[in-house]
Amino acid sequence: AFPTDTAAELKLVEDKCRELGVNVALSEVWAKGGEGGLALAEEVVRLCGEPNEFRFAYDAGAPIEEKLNGIARKVYHADGAALTPAARKQMKELEELGFDKLPICMAKTQYSFSDDAGKLGAPSGFTITVRNLKVSAGAGFLVALTGDIMTMPGLPKTPAAEKIDVDENGRITGLF
Repeated sequence: AFPTDTAAELKLVEDKCRELGVNVALSEVWAKGGEGGLALAEEVVRLCGEPNEFRFAYDAGAPIEEKLNGIARKVYHADGAALTPAARKQMKELEELGFDKLPICMAKTQYSFSDDAGKLGAPSGFTITVRNLKVSAGAGFLVALTGDIMTMPGLPKTPAAEKIDVDENGRITGLF
């Protein structure tokens, strides 16, 4: 929720979600920081404890390339995954270092099931090109970078902090 959201808007979203059988928890982190996320966090923890039918889109013990193809085909409905020569070299290094048993997180555009932001929605007849593979050892997964994607999306070229100022009277400008 944002401070500008009305009670009627929030109720509409909650009612529609409940109609569809989707759990709802209000997140107010924008206005309240971490405290505003407690209801959502508690709901996530509660749901994690419930029985579920989670399964990977691939055999967890499969080689990296097989995992990538499983994700490409089963999640994004692609014809498969293609690795660039650089990504293929990284894959071999990761396998030699024993990281091939880790799950995979795909970093790709949110605008398309493909790796091309210009192919909006759910196109067909495409492959997902993996251009880079890196390990996030602390998090416990491999990251497959596809297309023209940043791993920290939403960050502008010029940080917003450069437009913020405090005048001699303590008045802050440039926040919004």
